[in-house]
Amino acid sequence: MIERVKNAAWAAIVVVAASSAVTAETLADALTSAYNNSGLLEQNRALLRAADEDLAQSVASTLPVINWSAGVTNTRPNNVPGAELLQANAQISASLTLYDGGANRLAIESQKETILGTRQSLRSIEQDVLLRAVQAYMDVRSDTEFVSLRQNNVRVLTQEFRAAQDRFEVGEVTRTDVALAEARLAAARSALAAAEGELARSIEEYRAAVGRAPQQLRPVSAAPVSRGIEDAKNFAVRNHPDIIQSQHAVSAAELNIRRAEAALKPTVSLQGSITTDEDWNDSRQIGLQASGPIYGGGRLSSQIRQFMSRRDAARSVLLVTSQGIAQQVGNAYSFLRVARASRAASDQQIRAARVAFEGVREEATLGSRTTLDVLNAEQELLDAQANLISAQAEEVVASYSVLAAMGLLNADHLRLPVQQYDPSQYYNLAKDAPVAISRQGQALDRVLRSIGD
Repeated sequence: MIERVKNAAWAAIVVVAASSAVTAETLADALTSAYNNSGLLEQNRALLRAADEDLAQSVASTLPVINWSAGVTNTRPNNVPGAELLQANAQISASLTLYDGGANRLAIESQKETILGTRQSLRSIEQDVLLRAVQAYMDVRSDTEFVSLRQNNVRVLTQEFRAAQDRFEVGEVTRTDVALAEARLAAARSALAAAEGELARSIEEYRAAVGRAPQQLRPVSAAPVSRGIEDAKNFAVRNHPDIIQSQHAVSAAELNIRRAEAALKPTVSLQGSITTDEDWNDSRQIGLQASGPIYGGGRLSSQIRQFMSRRDAARSVLLVTSQGIAQQVGNAYSFLRVARASRAASDQQIRAARVAFEGVREEATLGSRTTLDVLNAEQELLDAQANLISAQAEEVVASYSVLAAMGLLNADHLRLPVQQYDPSQYYNLAKDAPVAISRQGQALDRVLRSIGD
């Protein structure tokens, strides 16, 4: 009877597997969906475009500024009854900064460094999104296997409980053996309910990380890690996006110091205007204007010191980030080694536990083992199988964590079939501060409207 039940169960599993093979998905599928559906990536892409516009505004400060104005004045003198004077005028004025000590140029260079740093921030966010998807994928897979394991455990313990009842009825075991089997069965049902709850939680996390519900998830092998730990650390401190971002932050801070120092220098601008009154009489003016600080209560000197302190803080952030990245690489390799060793040990543990369980169960039928011995052997086999499931998932996650720690967990390195976001396209359109009626300005408007839609 037991063999017939097992055969029927395996047949059902084969049917389910065959029907779901069409809808089965790989880890690459999940990572592709996570990349395409991530609101966090969209948010940071928008922040990068905003940084590009900051550069455009800095560039605009070096270009001519042209304004217009118009007004009408109605004057009624008190000492002249009935007199009324109506005056109208229109003016176009223009100004161009000729010299400012390099402040505008330094502002442009500083903003370029900020943009480069923001691009690296986007790369770091991409790594976080993909690593979260890997973790969610493996959680669903392992929790699904846990549920299947717990269901099988309930079936086995149900059979053990019924066998104990049968043996009790013929006087082979005591009521204590029946109670032990019943208690273990109740515990297995409780563990199954907990496993089903964890699976439900993992599915919701998968929805959030990937952007849709999981389908039949295929097994995953660990990501290939070929570098040694020291080589990986050296690579990471040179290429990790967090470190490169901190380097750009230091460069921007140093430029801001020079920009603050330039504020102490004079500014020379070319100004001109054309004014026309109601009789179309016009007057034209053009001239140079120079200005500079004499005394500002120490505000400018304070700003220089403030930017120096911010540069020192940025350097410290770079140092701390480098140390943190090296530590992350070391930790990731450590977790990977532990997971690999755990998986190998779990394989050996399962083989030994299965032999022991089958032997104890056979000995129990001969009366040389108790029901408790059988239950304990079955629990040891269950624990070994659960350990293997956890170790396999941890090995995969640890291998991808190594890639993330090295700065390689991105769509390009993983060769995901996605349309990768190219930050240079919007930058090239916006960097020259085009006006709305220009071809570049109209292209920018189309880009933003299409993103908004």
